[in-house]
Amino acid sequence: MYKWDAEDYRGSSSQQKKWGRELLAKLHLDGYERVLDIGCGDGKLTAEIAERLSNGSAMGVDNSKEMIRLASETYPPVAFPKLSWRVVDARELDFEGEFDVIFSNAALHWVIEHQPVLSGIRRSLRPDGRILLQMGGRGNASNVVEVLAEMLGREEWNRYFTDFTLPYGFYSPEEYEEWLQEAGLTPTRVELVLKDMVHEGREGLAGWIRTTWLPFTQRIPEKLREQFIDELVSGYVRRYPRDERGLVHVNAIRLEVEAENIP
Repeated sequence: MYKWDAEDYRGSSSQQKKWGRELLAKLHLDGYERVLDIGCGDGKLTAEIAERLSNGSAMGVDNSKEMIRLASETYPPVAFPKLSWRVVDARELDFEGEFDVIFSNAALHWVIEHQPVLSGIRRSLRPDGRILLQMGGRGNASNVVEVLAEMLGREEWNRYFTDFTLPYGFYSPEEYEEWLQEAGLTPTRVELVLKDMVHEGREGLAGWIRTTWLPFTQRIPEKLREQFIDELVSGYVRRYPRDERGLVHVNAIRLEVEAENIP
């Protein structure tokens, strides 16, 4: 469990939200659905889902108390009656046949074991319900991992990473299709999608690393974290220079998953 700075994340997650809106366009909602958003973060996309539901409702869940607190303060159910929020771990979904659609954007790569997630999703869906998920896929952000690996090869940083393994579940379509079928879900589309993650110079890249690479940054003593992030940013920009507009690009690979709960 990592401690998220929800406000900082909200200000540094423009790319995740951009891709989330692109994913929302593939939902094709009719307006009556009950929708679950897994890993809702600050709740912005969940609120945009609710806006598309004339006679439905949306629930956002996240395992971060900080994120759910920010979402519920920004979109209080009293003022947004189509919305509700709960602190729930994706591996411990406790719903029974409640949702027509389950959605998740940029969240499930934080989970290593996906079988309990998919079993919970299956239980949570109504008959003929469907899912649309996007997460980091096999090879995601490999350029950043490359620079990190070089840094962690030096004693200065390596001593903070004893027995460390990469904490993200970046999987292939073949693996995921098998897990869907084991959970009783019928895959309709499972594919890797290449994305260009664009950051506003060094500051934008540093903000993304600071707010989302928590398994690395939170191993570093607090007084050294800014130095660690700055060294990572400098190493990345040396190897992958900014473009003519000063923007930094990261190679992102997303796994998109569509499946149905066919009785």
